[in-house]
Amino acid sequence: MSPSTGTFSDVLHLPLLAPLQSMALLWSVVFFRVGAAMALLPGFGSLQLSVRVRLVLALAFTAVVAPAIAPTAGADLAVSRPMQLFRFVATETAAGLALGAALRLMVQALQMAGAIIAQSTSLSQLLGSSGPEPQPAIAQVMYVSGLALAMTTGLHLQIAEAIIMSYGPLPAGRLPDAAAVSEWGIGTVARAFAMAFSLAAPFAIGALLYNVALGVINRAMPQLMVAFVGAPAITAGGLVMLLLALPALLSVWNAWLMATLANPYAP
Repeated sequence: MSPSTGTFSDVLHLPLLAPLQSMALLWSVVFFRVGAAMALLPGFGSLQLSVRVRLVLALAFTAVVAPAIAPTAGADLAVSRPMQLFRFVATETAAGLALGAALRLMVQALQMAGAIIAQSTSLSQLLGSSGPEPQPAIAQVMYVSGLALAMTTGLHLQIAEAIIMSYGPLPAGRLPDAAAVSEWGIGTVARAFAMAFSLAAPFAIGALLYNVALGVINRAMPQLMVAFVGAPAITAGGLVMLLLALPALLSVWNAWLMATLANPYAP
């Protein structure tokens, strides 16, 4: 074979193409993790957004994350061959789904709180839901309001930082430790439920006291139809209380969200 000819594999291993191969491998590995997380991220992974918009957002997050991890993870990925991408697909998809699920739970705490509030104030069947899953109206209002507040306070920046930090506890190309991930996941779920009940606690306690008072009134005045008096009163009181308390509840939730995103991998 003459020096001017060569196989396709020889062309791929030209010294001039080595930096391009390393960059393409790095961006591909980052996209696997970002794309998996994008399916569950709050706001950015919503089903109300079209697939094209979510793809563009995944590429945008990849463009932010890849240069940030290149000094640390780039050296390990540069020596990998393209056939090892199959291993990276599995490991990075698992890491991205774990991260996306944890971040999704933080927003679902608002929906759980809204469901508790709706059940406490007899508003669980009012209006309905515009989302893919049936939700009480209060839960949907709290969910949309919380997302709007989080977006205005830099949610995209916090998510990008969380993805960059994920390469510490979840290195590229390695399967996550099952015991550590399970402990982290259980802690995240527990904190989400605790936050949901904390937000809904004033409404649940108020509804309990109100129903106890109605029971006492019913025993003292059996001829009074407490159902006709009590149901409209608790509904109106719940709406007024929600109007007054919702800004404070969203502020507490947003502070918890930002504090969790600052250290999302705490057990």
